[in-house]
Amino acid sequence: MSDALSAADDSKHIEELYKYVERLNEATDKSQNLKDYQGIIDMAKMSIKAKQLAAQFIPRFFKFFPSLSGSAIDTHLDLIEVEELGVRVQAIRGLPLFCKDTPEHIAKIVDILGQLLVSDEFVERDAVHKALMSLLTQDVKASLTGLFKHIGCVDEPSSDETIREKVLSFIRDKVFPIKAELLKPQDEMERHITDLIKKSLEDVTGAEFRMFMDFLKSLSIFGEKAPPERMKELIGIIEGQADLDAQFNVADADHIDRLISCVYMALPFVVRGASSSKFLNYLNKHIIPVFDKLPEERKLDLLKALAEISPYTTPQDSRQILPNVVQLLKKYMPRKKTGEEMNFTYVECLLYTFHHLAHKVPNATNSLCGYKIVTGQPSDRLGEDFSELNKDFTERLSNVEELTRATMKKLTQGMAEHNKAMAAAKSDEAKDSIKTQKQNTTTGLRTCNNILAMTKPLHSKTPSFIGDKSINLSWKEATKPSVPATTTATGGKRPITAANGSGNVASKKGRGAGGLPNQLVNRALEGLSHGGRSGTRGRGRGWGGRGRGRGFR
Repeated sequence: MSDALSAADDSKHIEELYKYVERLNEATDKSQNLKDYQGIIDMAKMSIKAKQLAAQFIPRFFKFFPSLSGSAIDTHLDLIEVEELGVRVQAIRGLPLFCKDTPEHIAKIVDILGQLLVSDEFVERDAVHKALMSLLTQDVKASLTGLFKHIGCVDEPSSDETIREKVLSFIRDKVFPIKAELLKPQDEMERHITDLIKKSLEDVTGAEFRMFMDFLKSLSIFGEKAPPERMKELIGIIEGQADLDAQFNVADADHIDRLISCVYMALPFVVRGASSSKFLNYLNKHIIPVFDKLPEERKLDLLKALAEISPYTTPQDSRQILPNVVQLLKKYMPRKKTGEEMNFTYVECLLYTFHHLAHKVPNATNSLCGYKIVTGQPSDRLGEDFSELNKDFTERLSNVEELTRATMKKLTQGMAEHNKAMAAAKSDEAKDSIKTQKQNTTTGLRTCNNILAMTKPLHSKTPSFIGDKSINLSWKEATKPSVPATTTATGGKRPITAANGSGNVASKKGRGAGGLPNQLVNRALEGLSHGGRSGTRGRGRGWGGRGRGRGFR
């Protein structure tokens, strides 16, 4: 009996609702039918079917009744929270209609939709995506501003981490790929989203920072024809994330990760003419002097970063950095056979850096290495005796060459053994293992060849330093730029091979002769949603996948 009454009530409610809708449709001046619109709002509190229909009609007639706007929106938002999925989805689909003729509501509706991105129901989440895209198409500026409020910044942090990550994923997956269609007028909207991103970068993880920087690089305002000040702007953003104004603490692994990763991210802009002085000065003042105290897994990353940035240094920066580089070079180029095996990749990096710095300020090597280079400047220091320095440096070069040739012989023999093993291998697993060993050996041989090519001209009293692209760094040849050779879990250690280990080619202990130059970046920045927001100090978000402890200052 009760079911029959309930069905009758449902039928009555729906019939009344359709009468309200019919009168509104027929009315020339709909604003006079206030009671009919109030009736639709009231029906949203009745049966499931009535709620679903109310969710369809409340937004449709919303613009005609400004005096009921608060009540209409609040009632509609109540429908988004009901248990019935069909009602919720219909209510979500109707949200953009509130803004069609009343754009002042966009910020509020985008805020609501951003919160709804956390839904576990696919059909509901899909409705949210479509509603957001509809609003972005209608008013991209207001909609983006509303979305970025969920990402937060230092002054206005996001209150819900889950919502924040869902909004970030939506922007990455749905907004960024269609930027050419959405960001119009192009220059104005690209500048607007750049400003929103810059504000958000005050409080991001390493992965999020990399994502945003990749997007900024893709904008036309930062394209190939962009003026120098645009490159300076991007470098400034990266410098800010590198914490170059912070007091350096060698025990702060998070800062070291951030710094080296940022150097790699700055490289494309340095190549295009942006200054690297601030990075280089910080490395020279704080990092290189304590190189021995750095975590072992970061030393090679730093040396590779130095090598890759060295061709683009200014003469002034080169003169300042060269003394510390020579000191490191001497440390890793043994003067005599000591029984310790040389770190070949370290030597390759440092020789490459040395050549490119010395090429810009050749006479600086007179007092550092005992050369006799004449430029006519007081800095030639030709009246001083640096012969002992030259003897020491030359002996180190000769010893390095001897060790390198011996290692090349071992690697060549090893390659022959790998070839035999490959011919005898039966399983795919065995063949893959041997193939990896061959690749590592090839990289080791490249490292050795590079070392010999760079030591040869340095035996002269007036050497010609290499300042062109004739030397291809071993890891640059081994893989295409920015494509990881192997995938490493966040916070994990890289496998010990000649290709990415400690550079100890002869013994194959530790790091070897190669490794991707931005392997640290890929490790530190992989995964948008790794780690939780602890906010123990700094801005709350750490660099890499180990949680967000330290954060960006």
